[in-house]
Amino acid sequence: MAEFLTVMTTTDSAEKADALARGAVEARLAACVQISAPVTSVYRWEGAVESTLEWQVLFKTAAARFGDLEAYLRGAHDYDTPEIIATPVIHGGADYLAWVAAETAAR
Repeated sequence: MAEFLTVMTTTDSAEKADALARGAVEARLAACVQISAPVTSVYRWEGAVESTLEWQVLFKTAAARFGDLEAYLRGAHDYDTPEIIATPVIHGGADYLAWVAAETAAR
């Protein structure tokens, strides 16, 4: 298993994206979070094809913190079924990954 992850979710406003990001960093569930400008998501929901503007929120974290980050996102997110996708970090700068590890260490 990878030692570090990027974890993505989406939400429907810049303010909600900022709140999710700040909450995760404050709780040391992520070392850094990037919020991307609106993207258009096209998906099927409850039998209809929808198209919605959303903000992508990308969390950089230690794999050991994923369970806590997922629980935080499920509790803080207002979607019925929030997107929570974790991607392993295969390679990264040693100094950056050491910083991620330090910032996400449980205290």
